[in-house]
Formats: sequence, C-alpha cells, structure tokens
Amino acid sequence: MGRVQLLEICLSHGRAVYGPGEPLSGAVRVRLAAPLAFRAIRVTCTGSCGVSSKANDAAWVVEESYFHSSLSLAEKGTLPAGEHSFPFQFLLPATAPTSFEGHFGRIMYQVRATIETPRFSKDHKCSRVFYILSPLDLNSIPDIEQPNVASTTKKFSYKLVKTGCVVLTASTDLRGYVVGQVLRLQADIENQSGKDTSPVVASLLQKVSYKAKRWIYDVRTIAEVEGAAVKAWRRAQWHEQILVPALPQSALPGCSLIHIDYYLQVSLRSPEATVTLPVFVGNIAVHPGMLSPQPGPGLSPMAPCPVVPSAPPQEEAEATAGGLPFPDPVFLSTQSHSQQQAAAARGSELQDGSPVPRAPPLCLSTGATVPYFAEGSGEPVATACSVSLPPEYSSWGYPCEAPPSYEQSCAANADGSLTPGT
Repeated sequence: MGRVQLLEICLSHGRAVYGPGEPLSGAVRVRLAAPLAFRAIRVTCTGSCGVSSKANDAAWVVEESYFHSSLSLAEKGTLPAGEHSFPFQFLLPATAPTSFEGHFGRIMYQVRATIETPRFSKDHKCSRVFYILSPLDLNSIPDIEQPNVASTTKKFSYKLVKTGCVVLTASTDLRGYVVGQVLRLQADIENQSGKDTSPVVASLLQKVSYKAKRWIYDVRTIAEVEGAAVKAWRRAQWHEQILVPALPQSALPGCSLIHIDYYLQVSLRSPEATVTLPVFVGNIAVHPGMLSPQPGPGLSPMAPCPVVPSAPPQEEAEATAGGLPFPDPVFLSTQSHSQQQAAAARGSELQDGSPVPRAPPLCLSTGATVPYFAEGSGEPVATACSVSLPPEYSSWGYPCEAPPSYEQSCAANADGSLTPGT
C-alpha cells in the first residue's frame, strides 16, 4: 500500500490572480514513499458564489455557479515511488465576476485535485484557491463625467418662537475613483438663522447587498471626518480630501447575488440635514478628456448660485445687530478625522494631481479603513469612534434604503446594539 508524502497544486509562474478569459495552467505534484494503486487522478476547476443568512457562516442558503470543469489526468494504474507531475490547463470564462469576501457571502474560485484509490482505501485530495479580477472601467458607467452635487434645505424652529433654515450643498470633483486617488469634497453651508449649527460631518459609506432568502444589507462607515460648526447668519465652505483605500470595486458585474455601492454622506446633527452622493470605486480611472470643466474656487460644480435671503421678520433686528447677513463665506477647519496619514495620502498622487500609475489592485475584504487629510496646516485630533473597526449595520429592510444617518451611527455606538462583526 502506497503512502503519499506530498500532494499539491502548483499554478504556473506562481500566479494567484487571473483575468476573465485567461488560461489557468499548472500541475498536480505527487511524491510517494511507496507504489500507489489508483483508479483515477482528476483535477477540477470551479467558480461560485454563496450567500448566508448569518454573518461569517459558510452554510450557504443561496448559491450560483459560474463554471465547473474537470479533467482526468490519469486512468486506472499504479504510480511508482518517487515524484510525479501531471500538467493541466483550464480556460476561465470571460463572464466570471471579481473575487469577493464579505460577512454574508463570497465569490470564490479554486482548483481541486483528487487521487481516487481502490475500494476501501481513502482518497487523497488537495485544493488551491485563486482569484479573478475583472477590472471595472469607470468610463463605462453612464454619466460618469457629470458633476457630482446634491443640496438640501432644512427648515426648523428654535427658542420656541423663532424659525430659520439651513441650506447644505455638497459636491465631489468626480463621480468615480480608483485606489490611491484623492476624492476632493466641498461642502457649502448657508445658516439662515440666529442659531449656530452643529459640526459638519462627512462619511464614506459602503453598502453590500446580499440576495439570500431575503435581502440583507451590510452598511459600514469606512471612515468619517468632522468640520467646524457654522455661526449664525453666516455662510461657510468646507474643503476636505479623502484618499481612496483598497476597497472592493463597485457593483461586481456578473454576480447576481452580491452588489456593492459606495456613498459619500455629508450631514449636520443640528439642525438635522443630510445629503448623499453616490460614488463609484473602480480599477480604470475616468479619462481626463471625459470630465466637465471644473468650476472656480467659489462654488461647487453645478451648484445653484447662492441667494442672500432676508432674515425672518422676528429676527431681522438680531441679524442686523450681528452685521450684514451672509458676508463672504468663511472656510471651515477640520476638527477630527479617522486616521492621520497625511504623508501617505500626499505621496499617492503625482504633482499634477493624477493617481500614481499602478496595476489594478484586487481587494477582497470589505473591512477597510481610509485615511483623511486636510489642506490646512493644523493637526486634527482622532475621532472618538473606532478606527480599525468602523461601525457596521446589517439586515436593512429595503433594497434601496439610504445609508444610515450620522445620528444613527452615533446612536449605534452609544447603546452598543450594533458592533463590528455582527
């Protein structure tokens, strides 16, 4: 009876990441201390997606297969003692989606080898995981070249009898980014009241949708940054920059069970006002020739011209006493951010602002954090929220439900009902 000392799968040139439509080649290596009788030696290449209804559970409730190919490397016989190598090659399908690993499911690819032994003997098996990267070209997304801007107006009451409103407008320089590229955010806040606002907060959110027996939505704050408050009867602008980290690409084309969306959410706690900008994370950057002309430094792209409204009648005297309403806008400082890695962020771009050329990265996990850095010379302090494990949210009720508000994030952190990894 033979004894298998080594059974392994070696992929050609030590590769681990492949593109759709590429050949995958390698060899099954066997080392025997004594002759081994076998019925067959087979190798199988598979790709599939599995989704569970529980976090970090491999008992899939829904699965879909992308391919399943099998080759017979040797038929019935006896392998003599020593080392043996059995080459193989598979052609990966052009429609295979990018590999992914999340809390409720994953897209996985592997090669398995089996030495089938005679009856009453134990078969010998081994496997090797590999990954597929199907690069997402941001230029293929409709309207990717259009400005990314959103605005909201919040009316509110304070001091029982007084009313006012706040106009919050946010914009980004692009609608889609690649890893290592800097996202430039601009927020414009008009405080049309006699009450100071709360600090302004920007959050980069990731929403992963899993199609199990019911839709499951895992929404996490990748990172957040906080700017200063806006004084009464003032207009302010806030400029911030975000270094896009290694994140899974948007959408996962070719997979019908898992979908990834990214949002940039800018919000005030008091008065409660929120705008949400969808953004895309891809592997091939937006071509500069597709971009619309950038606006001047005063306004966000496509933002409405600021209107200088009159103060409410009951506050007209208060506004006048405080000076002319809405003078030239002030620029808000950044008070806190999730990580302080300014040097790494600044080093990720060339002098002309374009990302450093690199091969498209493959990021499997959803658990990434992102450094923020400001243009100012001040050193912001770290936020009170977790840095390496940002807050997560699971089991949302509707497929198109918006990402959580800043207040929901704070409430979740305060009561501990939702913690990372749940």
